[in-house]
Amino acid sequence: MAKNKPSNGISRFAIIAFVVLLLDQLTKRLVLGSQAIDLGLFSIALTKNTGISFGMLQDTGIFPTIIALIIIVGLLYYYPKIPKKNSYQMLTAFILGGALGNLIDRFAYGFVIDFIDFGFWPAFNIADAAITIGALGLVYLLWREK
Repeated sequence: MAKNKPSNGISRFAIIAFVVLLLDQLTKRLVLGSQAIDLGLFSIALTKNTGISFGMLQDTGIFPTIIALIIIVGLLYYYPKIPKKNSYQMLTAFILGGALGNLIDRFAYGFVIDFIDFGFWPAFNIADAAITIGALGLVYLLWREK
């Protein structure tokens, strides 16, 4: 049996994106309706983000939703061209899962639920972290290959 069957790659990609989405949505649901918790190094407190990752472009209306939709459609459209190496697949799935998680919030609440706050950095969530890890990881892999 071949190691890199396309269906296995798609399944792994979908599972990783789904796990990111699930973790993001579960942690956000835990934060809703709860009190702020100070954990020393960082706090967990509900923050309503109408912008994009890490609080950028606040109050820009539907623009962040359109950007998220473009990213999601683009990732799905270009999926066949993504190198089948596990690292590329995983990092791209992180971006997809994170984008879907924040998009769900936008449709459900009209804002994204952020809750991880280090005080010196804008509050963020699991989806933002996954998108950032995915994007930086892909940039690193592409840079390393050049």
